[in-house]
Amino acid sequence: MTQKPSRKAMQHSNSGTEASLTERAYNQLRDALLDRRFEPGEPLRIGELCKQFEAGQGAIREALSRLTSEGLVQARPQRGFRVTPISAEDLRDLTAARIEIEELCLRHAIAAGDVRWEARIIAAFHQLSRTPPLAPGAPRRFDRRFVALHHSFFDDLVSACDSLWLARVRHMLQIQEMRYHGRSPPPMPGERDLAGELREVMEAAIARDPDRACRLLALHMRRSADVLIAQISS
Repeated sequence: MTQKPSRKAMQHSNSGTEASLTERAYNQLRDALLDRRFEPGEPLRIGELCKQFEAGQGAIREALSRLTSEGLVQARPQRGFRVTPISAEDLRDLTAARIEIEELCLRHAIAAGDVRWEARIIAAFHQLSRTPPLAPGAPRRFDRRFVALHHSFFDDLVSACDSLWLARVRHMLQIQEMRYHGRSPPPMPGERDLAGELREVMEAAIARDPDRACRLLALHMRRSADVLIAQISS
């Protein structure tokens, strides 16, 4: 005789399914926001999102709530949700905060890093330096793989940082910076040597020279932000 599942077991199963659907909706919507499939300030209508991502209203609402807490979405009283706007002022402030936290994390990493940390940095830079920065057939757009490897290099650079809270703040600022990714055109040929700039950062870090490493890192980040700040301002 087959025993029917208990009500408690069925409720647990339904709860797991709902959580899975919510997580899927969250990941899909987050990816869409970071891929710039929605414009800054664009309204996010729940009904349209349900159709686009084939999800229920509950899953979409929960996803929007999580994205609001991350700063990728804004909730407006009586007006629903919208993509968080961008501005030159916001990027300028964000860049300054990112540089301060990145420098602190790098100093911790240089102090605590071992040979395995050095190996991770070298490997990450090797991959980055062998990847063309321009997207195929799109000379004024960064290749997605290059962007991903650029992030990986920065993550490996500070991976020996032993401060959990610094790492958490850094991650939060990274998420905010992602709102601006892909909006800045790559440098013209001969204008900048992105790999060369990061090679200098890597060499200073491995040489255990935190002052030089932080100075070069801040210069690299500030130069990249200034290009986009000028573009947004114009």
